[in-house]
Amino acid sequence: MKQQTSVQELIKRNNNNKGKVFADKAVPIILLLIASVSVLTTIGILFTLITETITFFTRVNPFEFLFTKEWAPFSSDPQYGIFALILGTLKVTAVATIFAVPVGLGAALYLSEYASDKSRRMIKPVLEILAGIPTIVYGFFALTFVTPILRGIFPELGSFNSISPGLVVGVMIIPMITSMSEDAMSSVPESIKEGALGLGATKFELATKIVFPAALSGIIASIVLAVSRAIGETMIVSLAAGSTPDSSFSLTGSIQTMTGFIVQVATGDATYGSDIYYSIYAVGFTLFIFTFIMNIISQWVTKRFREEY
Repeated sequence: MKQQTSVQELIKRNNNNKGKVFADKAVPIILLLIASVSVLTTIGILFTLITETITFFTRVNPFEFLFTKEWAPFSSDPQYGIFALILGTLKVTAVATIFAVPVGLGAALYLSEYASDKSRRMIKPVLEILAGIPTIVYGFFALTFVTPILRGIFPELGSFNSISPGLVVGVMIIPMITSMSEDAMSSVPESIKEGALGLGATKFELATKIVFPAALSGIIASIVLAVSRAIGETMIVSLAAGSTPDSSFSLTGSIQTMTGFIVQVATGDATYGSDIYYSIYAVGFTLFIFTFIMNIISQWVTKRFREEY
């Protein structure tokens, strides 16, 4: 008769395998180190931004930075009012959001509720291509293609303006809105959809009155994240928006965004250790605050409007 091995003996025999014991101890440590990379990187970025921003504010009055409208760091009488750069950033972001949200949500609704498998297989790769195009290509597209078309329609539009880069940034963030919103809509249980159809709802009523409200948390989160992405866009606005800080609300003239100014200085327009050099850290920290607030809003919205099924 075959001798049966007890569970305790199997455990003991397994523990005697030194290789497995070492792996059990080493793997969690290695994974912890890998997981710590992102945390340590974030801490390093914050430390750099904060320390250099403090250096800037020892030279420039924080009140001037926050509450004045003139941004002219290269003039003989330098002015450091961040309002002009923030307004330029918000102009481009507003145009991008107004254009991208209806298009992105419409595409998401179509893919989720109306598209056939064949149509879905054709449209999704196109969205993936849009998401993978380098932003500098988008920038040249805005400058050499979109701007001339807009100037042919609106002659008063400048060669550099807020509308052209705003539209192209909108094109860039459409895949993000569409993909995340479509995932949220697709997660609505089929039983709810079938119940609505069984009660006599049309396809349009199902999409707008059932699916859209049920996926609202994911939809709003996608919009907030896309807006955050638009705020931080660099190459498109650097190429097509101009480099003239403007405190007016006009969309037709040259502007400068926060990221555009950082690119201008980082390409060698300022000497190391100067006020202008340290100003890019103050602007970068302001940009970080904007994107951080947007991410907090996204998380809050997701928790606040989450549907439980």
